[in-house]
Amino acid sequence: MEDEATGALPLEQWARDLLRCPVTGATLVDGVGPDGTPELVSTDPDNPLAYPVRDGIPVLLADEARKVTA
Repeated sequence: MEDEATGALPLEQWARDLLRCPVTGATLVDGVGPDGTPELVSTDPDNPLAYPVRDGIPVLLADEARKVTA
């Protein structure tokens, strides 16, 4: 479950530092999807991908990722 006030995932910082995009290896930052649901967004400038967060659990599967468009 994400923090209601900030929308951030309730993970210790050391655990967040370990999370990477499984496709590009880029770091992930908190984001909000088009439908308002939380997601983790890759910081890769060439192939930005967003991964859903379901029930507070990041789903870091390439098949679940969506391309981020500007």
